[in-house]
Amino acid sequence: LQENRQTSRWKMFRSIKLLWIWAILPDLIALKFQYHSTQELEGFLHDINRKYPSITHLYSIGRSVTGINLWVLAIGKYPEVHTVGIPDVKYIANIHGDEVVGREMLLQLIERLVKMYKHDATITRLISNARIHIMPSMNPDGFEITQREERSCTYSIGRYNKEQVDLNRNFPDAFESSTSPTQVETTAVMNWILNETFVLSISLHGGAVVASYPYDNKQSDKQPAGYSKCPDDDVFVYIAKNYSYNHLSMFNGDECERTPNFQDGITNGAEWYHFSGGMQDFNYISGQCFELTVELSCCKNPPETFLMEYWNENQESLINFLKLVHLGIKGQVLTMDGAPIENAIVEVQGRENINPFRTNKWGEYYRLLLPGTYILNVTVPGFGSNTTEFQVLNDVENFSALVLNFHFKFNATDAQSMKYNFHQQHGTASNKQQNAVLLISIVICSALIY
Repeated sequence: LQENRQTSRWKMFRSIKLLWIWAILPDLIALKFQYHSTQELEGFLHDINRKYPSITHLYSIGRSVTGINLWVLAIGKYPEVHTVGIPDVKYIANIHGDEVVGREMLLQLIERLVKMYKHDATITRLISNARIHIMPSMNPDGFEITQREERSCTYSIGRYNKEQVDLNRNFPDAFESSTSPTQVETTAVMNWILNETFVLSISLHGGAVVASYPYDNKQSDKQPAGYSKCPDDDVFVYIAKNYSYNHLSMFNGDECERTPNFQDGITNGAEWYHFSGGMQDFNYISGQCFELTVELSCCKNPPETFLMEYWNENQESLINFLKLVHLGIKGQVLTMDGAPIENAIVEVQGRENINPFRTNKWGEYYRLLLPGTYILNVTVPGFGSNTTEFQVLNDVENFSALVLNFHFKFNATDAQSMKYNFHQQHGTASNKQQNAVLLISIVICSALIY
């Protein structure tokens, strides 16, 4: 009883805080708490981009089966292009067309971020120190089908895309081959993941109230059903708990009648139920991106009168999520004359990822880690490697991960040659390892990016 009273008081405090925000910025409520059609969603995104051109960039990553644009709004100090040292984060919703709450939560999040920029110190720093990509709907065709059907809390044919394919079972899977034809929406998202430097991601679903993390699939046919642990399990558990405990009630773990009791409001995906072809596992294994799957509501398609309540429950979690992209370390691998080294292998000892993390075309790497002492090994195929020990502090409030830069003793021409050879071998690094003399310069700082 005492715990319930404390929870009630906390909810009341949060409600008063929200009312104060609405009072000082009345135009924040311009976006109504209702389901927005495809045309209304597009109009809203274009309007936001027109009103806030300095911090937003609207782009489409492709089209659905019926030709609807898959819109993404990027928000940041440099919204149009990736900037070295500034991590990219993405939010994606409505992958299942009948799970509609996330779509509206992301529209509310967009409005909150852009209108509080320069008014709220935390949001201003979040936007200044990350590039935030928000896709309100990955499955607009399924959403349109759902809107034409009778409302259901549990199932609608609109779950699938126009070709009747479940998009969250349609991604390449590291543990199980698939015969399902890759859909245009899936291809667009895959290319997006592989061509941007996403570090952290969240996918919003419905039908439960829980934060779920990799792996979603069993790692072999011989593995029994249950927990499927990934190399970065500790980081994922931390991220999931961060969401559930910033939510008004998710941490209780017992919100829905039809789902299990989730301790702390979180679950390993496969421990709940395993499946192949999920976007979450693809992000982590193939995209070097830590993705969390969050189920927002017991009812997949609730009446829109509940949308304000869902926003009040989730907004602090959704915003605080952005801070977590600054966990761990980041940096560049460079030649002595400052040229970036692409495809250098960056490995944390004791975390054997299926696909080793590699540097991007700017020689950058990002590695989410919890506070502690680690050993990092950086390998430039054909030119040697270096191992160094470092310590990560709990420094997310400074909005920058620990910076570790490496300089290898060869020139830009060698770097270009290495890049050419890498692409010629279709992603397979050379087995030849030279005993090259290398000089490593480790620059450790927690400088803020403004």
